[in-house]
Amino acid sequence: MNIGHVGVWHPLFGNAPGETGGRAAARAEELGYGSVWVGEGPGSKDPLVSAAILLAATRRIAVGTGIASIWSRDAAAMAGSRFALGEAFPGRFIAGLGVSHAPLVNARGHDYAKPLTAMRRYLDGMDETAKHHREVDAPRLLAALRPGMLELARDRADGAHPYFVPPEHSERAREILGPGKLLMPEQAVLVETDPTRARETARDHMSVYLSLPNYLNNLRDLGYTDDDFAGGGSDRLVDAIVGWGSPDAVAERVRAHLGAGADHVAIQPLSPGGPDLDDALRQLELLAPALGLR
Repeated sequence: MNIGHVGVWHPLFGNAPGETGGRAAARAEELGYGSVWVGEGPGSKDPLVSAAILLAATRRIAVGTGIASIWSRDAAAMAGSRFALGEAFPGRFIAGLGVSHAPLVNARGHDYAKPLTAMRRYLDGMDETAKHHREVDAPRLLAALRPGMLELARDRADGAHPYFVPPEHSERAREILGPGKLLMPEQAVLVETDPTRARETARDHMSVYLSLPNYLNNLRDLGYTDDDFAGGGSDRLVDAIVGWGSPDAVAERVRAHLGAGADHVAIQPLSPGGPDLDDALRQLELLAPALGLR
């Protein structure tokens, strides 16, 4: 896939009303970004439907699911959707899959006891369904954080799409994935040079993720402790998870991921008060020159 090194992850690409998400994706395309990503969470729109809408609203930019939960649709449905989008939009769809998180999965009536086993079986089901289709150019990435899932991404997928990770995670992920596998992490960013305002917005964003064990356990593996998780996150943790500052400072954070082994970084512009597509696009315009896109 010829999508460059920088894309955009934003919750409102898929969940904004009407044609708003499509127009925002088209603007990101105009600015030179190589991908846009849609997520899936409680109450969200279907990410595969949203991906189709965004692909139809744009011309060249890739669209990824970051992620489509394996608990929301069975493996055959996922395989069929991947084939349909990959065939309709060659070289532009990225199927990001994930096991989500225990509180969200258990609320749907599923058993989260063995997520790695569940993902392995899901991939088996996708591969069995794929026997009925032709080969399709649509990479399959796993939302992998820790070694077990990264190894599965290496062995059974085209790579990994980690979320809520600092650059040191990209270095560890590349070591496990080895060469030839895609590594496309998400990186939260904020064009804001005032430390107090930047960290306040960052902590608002981080609060939900610091309540989920998968992210905490991954951060513990990277050397962070319960002291870092307390009070909305220590300055050390906040500054590791969110790249804030001038456009050049944010671009340096992106380059840190790339230097650590990432192939493509999906930046997520944060906004005071919560997700805001207009503000995100404003930041993307400011960042494009610093990222070498314009």
